[in-house]
Amino acid sequence: MNYKLDTLCVQAGYKPQTGEARIPPIAQSTTFFYGDTKAMADLFDLKADGYFYSRLANPTVAAFEGKVAALEDGVCAIACASGMSATSLSVFTVAGAGDNILSSHAVYGGTYNLFSTTLPKLGIECRFFDPDAPKEEIEKLIDDRTKMIFTETVANPSIIILDFDKIADIAKKHNVLFAVDNTLATPVLCQPKKFGANLVIHSSSKYLDGHAAALGGVIVDLGNFNYKNNPRYTSFNEPDESYHGLVYADLAVPFGTKCRAQMMRDFGAIMSPQNGFISFIGCDTLALRMERHSSNAQKVAKYLKNHPKIEWVKHASLEDNKYHALAQKYMPNGQGGMLSFGIKGSVEKCATFMESLKLITQETHVADVRSCVLHPASTTHRQLSEEDLKNAGVPHNLIRLSVGIENPDDIIADIEQALQNV
Repeated sequence: MNYKLDTLCVQAGYKPQTGEARIPPIAQSTTFFYGDTKAMADLFDLKADGYFYSRLANPTVAAFEGKVAALEDGVCAIACASGMSATSLSVFTVAGAGDNILSSHAVYGGTYNLFSTTLPKLGIECRFFDPDAPKEEIEKLIDDRTKMIFTETVANPSIIILDFDKIADIAKKHNVLFAVDNTLATPVLCQPKKFGANLVIHSSSKYLDGHAAALGGVIVDLGNFNYKNNPRYTSFNEPDESYHGLVYADLAVPFGTKCRAQMMRDFGAIMSPQNGFISFIGCDTLALRMERHSSNAQKVAKYLKNHPKIEWVKHASLEDNKYHALAQKYMPNGQGGMLSFGIKGSVEKCATFMESLKLITQETHVADVRSCVLHPASTTHRQLSEEDLKNAGVPHNLIRLSVGIENPDDIIADIEQALQNV
């Protein structure tokens, strides 16, 4: 049956047999026993499914992978140690020294640093573009060594909504992989596959877990990109001598297999069984939580918009928001729990406001059940230059607010009393 998303949140990824545990047990083991030598050899040759070492695959982690793959309508998922490792492995699977990728300026600060500072040291160039730029301007950045276009569904923290159709058209025209970080939307609010994406990435530490309890990331291969005889992706079409001459483009799941068999094998950034278990059960309530996060954030955004001490508010639920029409097109059932706003006056007033909050906490996190705030320009985006901050849409008076699932009246009351001190 084709179950709806809220049912998949609860049921996908694991089906017990008679007498087995109803939820996936924690397989807290690095290795697995085999009495049959050929059976183990077949696993190493990818001729059979199974587990032999938890650096590559683990039953508990696999249950979480199966759930996220189902939610994103993908062919497979690979759970990683963090969202950053998921982003890194995604790039390394397709790109090497001499190659380049394209990325929106408006991405998470850690992603920006990875792309702008670390990748170039490994010989991979990142060419940044304005997500609002016309199609022709972005296309000029593509050459025959471009391996990926990377974007975020909802940009952190600028709250820019991605124009999927524009980027998908570019990617299809040039036969380039289109990757989307869907962390802040989640598949409940947006399924990038429906709008032309080929790869989805999540920091599962955020809404998927939902409780700030388990660090992790996920890569989802959506199974809708053709690597076969594609001159951009020679590594998929030439034998991998490190894996018995395997040609990934000949397989049913080229990207997912290469990412796990080669990249995860060598980098070892796998999710732990404990975190896989926590993330799996966290997803059970994802649909319910996203509905509440979205409605709460909309109420808070409307309140802030009318406050005399607030200069601007960014949340796509607001009808006068620049990205409201795009949000209605791609995220009609809710625009998520993340918003940003600017306090009038000096940067010091931002600190005074945040330090005056009582219910809402100041922390380096977003997208869990508890409301929290952060000042990105002095924390997550601290390493960026003034020009980079401007390009990323992060002015110095920006406060990022992740609206939780508490009673919205209590959230607003806490903001009100804190603003009295500004």
